Amino acid sequence: MNISFSYDRKQVIQALRYHFFSRPEIRLLVILINVFTIAAAVLLYFKRIQPFSFLLFSTLWMALMLVIWRILPNSIYKKSQTFRDEFLMSIDEQEITLTTDRGRQSWPWQRFSKFIETPYFFHLYFDNRSFFLVPKDAFENITDQQAARDMMKEKIRAAGS
Repeated sequence: MNISFSYDRKQVIQALRYHFFSRPEIRLLVILINVFTIAAAVLLYFKRIQPFSFLLFSTLWMALMLVIWRILPNSIYKKSQTFRDEFLMSIDEQEITLTTDRGRQSWPWQRFSKFIETPYFFHLYFDNRSFFLVPKDAFENITDQQAARDMMKEKIRAAGS
């Protein structure tokens, strides 16, 4: 199966947000900040703490969300040449091959550690931090998209076993 694609900025930013929020350390940090902010609000309501403490936790929460939701995805998008390239991808039983104006790269299925599907992309992970995005809208029809999904699930699950 062959597909060609380029990336849409808004969709990539959303995919990067999903990636960051799926990281256990980010998720734990967000949960802890939320718990402390809620606790500070309750304690402020019962006049057990000063308003400054609530303001501090609220500011931490807003800063964390700003960094994860806006700054981090946008900075990665701007720094990466990958998101500005045009791609031709070939998916077959043995490997995935990616071709751009700058070159060609092939990865056997065993190279991928996991596969995640989000609203706009298939995320093909090499390890916990590096991955490749395959846009769903690159497929000609839903049948091709389903065939690719099934192959990715089968091959990457088999590779991870």
